[in-house]
Amino acid sequence: MNLRRSRTEEPDVNLTPLIDVVFILLIFFMVSTTFQKESELKIELPEATAEPVPTDRDILEIVIDADGNYFINEQQVVNTELVTLKAAIDKAVGEHKERPVVIRADRRTPYESVVRAMDATAQLGLLQMSLATSQPDSSGK
Repeated sequence: MNLRRSRTEEPDVNLTPLIDVVFILLIFFMVSTTFQKESELKIELPEATAEPVPTDRDILEIVIDADGNYFINEQQVVNTELVTLKAAIDKAVGEHKERPVVIRADRRTPYESVVRAMDATAQLGLLQMSLATSQPDSSGK
């Protein structure tokens, strides 16, 4: 009979299950976290004034109807292509590149047509551009 105590080994701590649990928790928190957009643009839109601003300079007026047709100083542009629109604006402006431009568009005008007119004026170097608005009907209609 052997009465001596057997040698005891030092206990090992197996870290593999602990690492697995921490990894699962990390994945859980990453998936369940909601991310919030921190960099949203805050834009202050301009307001239309009640009274028109008097101007003493000659204004180039671009009118866009509901179908997207362009009229420059009451003359219709041949087609709605950007090249044609630029040529018509350049002809109407001539050498007066500081001439202000007013774009009047029907409320049913496609957005693309308004942007095309703005792009054409910007490409020609006309920097003073504004969009015309109308006063709401005071009769409540």
